[in-house]
This record gives sequence, structure tokens and C-alpha cells, in this order.
Amino acid sequence: MSLILTAILLGIVEGLTEFLPVSSTGHLILASELLGYDAAQWAMFNVIIQLGAILAVVVLYWRTFWAVTQGLLRREPMSLRFIVNILLAFMPAALLGLAIKDIIDVMLGSPIIVGWALLIGGIAILLIERLVKPSETKGIADIAPAKALGIGIIQCLSMIPGVSRSGATIMGALCLGVERRTAAEFSFFLAIPTMMGATTLELFDNRQALVSGDLPIGLISIGFVTSFIVAMVVIKWFVGIVSRRGFAPFAWYRIVAGIIAIIWLAAR
Repeated sequence: MSLILTAILLGIVEGLTEFLPVSSTGHLILASELLGYDAAQWAMFNVIIQLGAILAVVVLYWRTFWAVTQGLLRREPMSLRFIVNILLAFMPAALLGLAIKDIIDVMLGSPIIVGWALLIGGIAILLIERLVKPSETKGIADIAPAKALGIGIIQCLSMIPGVSRSGATIMGALCLGVERRTAAEFSFFLAIPTMMGATTLELFDNRQALVSGDLPIGLISIGFVTSFIVAMVVIKWFVGIVSRRGFAPFAWYRIVAGIIAIIWLAAR
């Protein structure tokens, strides 16, 4: 397969899965096994193109960002609570990610972990959907700071490949009494500092490879733009699906994908 086609396919996978509770990292790991490319060589690529998906959030929610920025300049309480909640939820993953990065890197090299995480995570989503009662907590600024921190702690589970960052944060928010749409949007906004931090760390660790041209900037650009375009479509669609049907469709997808992955990897 040509390098350009690989970059496009990975960009599509990233854009499709970054904000769905199905694990973008897990899908990229399985894609490396299925397509037969060198996962280690493309590890930095996979992290950097996540910024394309993050840019889609900024573009789609620019009015929210603009309103929050204006509110901060005016020291409005709602805008301050919005930023504080995002920062509180970001801190646990930032601290733990730095502390156990070597362990995370080892897990990223194990596709079988992805298969089991997809399966178990799908079952967990179905249970949460059934057991958690509807909540009236609407609006990110209305989330209590302790709950925002709790969501951030739960997000740390997504360091296990296949768990899903968005899935962990959304399900964590539901368990802590946040309404579905707000939980999904909180996950979108929390992705910005989380993924920017992960990308910055990855770029620092692989700065030599980037400078030497082992992975051409052109390929990274193709993946970045592809993930941005696909994520723009997916985010709009996802919010509509969640509002109408909840998260069960994604749970069943995870279960089926996890079972197939486990059987396929065991048979190799």
C-alpha cells in the first residue's frame, strides 16, 4: 500500500473514531495489524493527526469559545466555571500520563489488549445506560468542580488502549449525574488540552525523527486534513444520535468489534 493511501486511511480512522466512544487509538492499533504497516514508524503520525480532529471541535464550537473568551475578559462566573471544570478534568490524565508513560507505550504495542478493552467497554456502556438515571445537569459550567475532577480521574482509564478517551469521560460524566448531550460536549472540549498535551509530549520524544524526515511532513499534513474533515461530519452526527438514541449502538459495535478482534488475533 502506498504511503499516501495509508496516511488517508489512518486520517479517516482517526476522524471517525476520536469523538465516538469506540477508541481511536485502539482502532489505529488494529489498523496497523490489519494493513500490515510498521506501527512503531507511524506512532508519531497517529498522535499528531489527532490535532486535526481537535481542530474540528474548535471550528464547530467557535461561538462557544468566543463567548467564553469574552466572558473571561469580563470575569463572568459562568465562563470562569467553564474553564475551571475543563482544567480540573484535564489534570489527572496529565499527571498520570507523565508518570506512567513507559507503561502506556508498552500497552500500545499489544493489539490483544485493544480487543478485550473494546469488548469489556461495550458491556460497561450497556450497563451504565441501563442503570444510570436521567440527569438534569445541563451545561458544562453547571457541573460541580468535584464532579469535573471525578470525570478527569475516570478519563485516566483511557490510557489503556481500546478503552476510549471519549467513552471514559462520557460514561464517567453520566455516572456522576451529567446529562447526555452535556456529557458528550464536555468530552469534546476536554479533548483539546488532553490531546494537545499528548501531541506535545510525542513531538518532544520523537523530535529527532521529525527533523530527520523519517516521516515526511507531507504525509502528516494529509492525515491531519483528512481527520479534520471526517471529524467535522462525525461530531454533528454523533450529538444527534446521542440525543435521540443514547450510546447503546456504540456499545454493541464495541462488543462485536472486540469479539472479532480477539478471535482474529488469536488465530494468527
